[in-house]
Amino acid sequence: MKDSLCSAGRLKRRLLVGDSEGTNRWRISPARLQAFKVLERIENNKSYSSILLARAEKELSRLDRALCHELCLGVLRRKLLLDKIIEKLTFKKPLDLEVKIILRLGIYQLAFLNKIPRYAVVNEAVEMATWIGKRKAKGLVNSVLRRFDPKNDFPSKCNDELDRVSIETSHPRFLIERWIKQFGFEQTIELANANNTTPPLEFRFTAKTSDDTKSRASEFTVKELLELAEKGEIYFQERASQRIAEALKLSENESFLDVCCAPGSKFTLVSHLASEDFSGLFVGGDFFLKRLRTVRDNCERLGVKNYHLVAYDAQNCLPFADETFDVILLDAPCSGTGTIRSNPEIRYFLREEDFQGLSRKQSAMLREAARVLKKGGRLLYSTCSLEQEENEDVVNKFLNERPEFSIASIPNLEQFRTDEGFFRTFPHRDNMNGFFIAFLRKK
Repeated sequence: MKDSLCSAGRLKRRLLVGDSEGTNRWRISPARLQAFKVLERIENNKSYSSILLARAEKELSRLDRALCHELCLGVLRRKLLLDKIIEKLTFKKPLDLEVKIILRLGIYQLAFLNKIPRYAVVNEAVEMATWIGKRKAKGLVNSVLRRFDPKNDFPSKCNDELDRVSIETSHPRFLIERWIKQFGFEQTIELANANNTTPPLEFRFTAKTSDDTKSRASEFTVKELLELAEKGEIYFQERASQRIAEALKLSENESFLDVCCAPGSKFTLVSHLASEDFSGLFVGGDFFLKRLRTVRDNCERLGVKNYHLVAYDAQNCLPFADETFDVILLDAPCSGTGTIRSNPEIRYFLREEDFQGLSRKQSAMLREAARVLKKGGRLLYSTCSLEQEENEDVVNKFLNERPEFSIASIPNLEQFRTDEGFFRTFPHRDNMNGFFIAFLRKK
C-alpha cells in the first residue's frame, strides 16, 4: 500500500511539472511523454482528446506534435483491440491503468507504426514504467513488448461474430448491436471502420478572408493554415457542419436565433452567409457563460458584427416572447456518435441508457424553440448523432403533437434526403461526420 501511494504521488507530480523531468532524467521522448499524459487524463477525467492535444502540442516540436497526435488517436481508435492483445500476453493479469496505457502505446507502435524500431519502443516503455513509479512493472512491460508478434498475437478467438466486430473495430458491443438493427450488418462494418480513419482537414472562409488567401487556398501548408486561422482569415469547420448553416441563408430583415450556439461554428457561418444588407435581430445562446465567451471570441476574431449573446436554460424556458424569431437553428446537445471519427474517445464514454435521457432533453428544447418561432417561420433541428432516438423519434413525436409544423425541403441537400424527408450524412458513405437534419416550417 505504501509503495502504491508513493507511486501515485510521484505520478501526479510528474504529470504537473511538464516535460523536463521526463525527457532529461528518464530519456523518454517528448511525444511519448505527452501521449501518455493525454491518454491518462482521458481515462481518469473523461476529457476530450481534441482539447488535450491542442494544449500538449504547444510544448512540442513539429515532428513530436505529429507523433504525439498519431499515438493518442491511434491508441483511442484501437483501444479494445490493444486491450485484447494485452490480455493474451499477460494471461489476463490485473494491471494498473498507467501500466496498461504504457502497453497500449507500445503495442500500437509495434503493430501499426512500422518505421519505429522495436528497441526504441521497448526501451522507452520500460523507462516510462520507472517514470510513473511502477518499477516492479518494468519486467512485465519489457517481456510483453519483446514477446509481442503482430503476425500471431492478434485475437483469433471471440465469443461470437458481434464480439469479433466489436474488438476488431474497437467499438463497444452495444453500439455495434444498435447500429446493426438500424443500418444493417454491412453498413455497420463500413461505418465502424470509417470511424477509425483520419478525417480530412477542412476549413472555410470568413468575413476577414483576403482575396489573396482565397486564390491560394489549396497551396497553404498546415502551419500556414494555422496562422491564418489565428488571424481569423479561415475557420476550421467540418463539411457536414457547414452544410447545416448553408441551409439557413437569412434575408434582409429576418430575425434569427441559434438556440445552442457554442462554440460558434454555425453561428458565425450563418452570419457570414446572410444577405449583404441583413439588418435583422441576430441572437445566440447557451447555458454556460464560459462557452458564450468562446462564441464572443470567435465572433470578434472572424469579423462578425451586430450580434447578441444570451445565457439561458433552453430545456426549460427560453427568455423570449412567443413568436419572436423568423428563423431558428436548434443544433441540439447529443451523444455525438456521428463524430467518432474526429473524437474517438466518445465511444467509450457512452452507455446504452444515455440515449433516452438525451432524447427527452432534445424534445424539451424543440418544444421551446417552436414556441418562439413566428408563423411562417423556419426551424432547423440537427444533431451530430446517428441514433434514431435523438433524431427521427424526437422530430416525429414533435410533429404528431404540433400539426401546424410540416417537413420542408433543402434543395442543396437533396442527395442526403431520407425516405421520411429528413437529411442524413455518414462518415463511411459521404466522407463527412454523421449529421441528422430536419427542416420544419410553421404554418
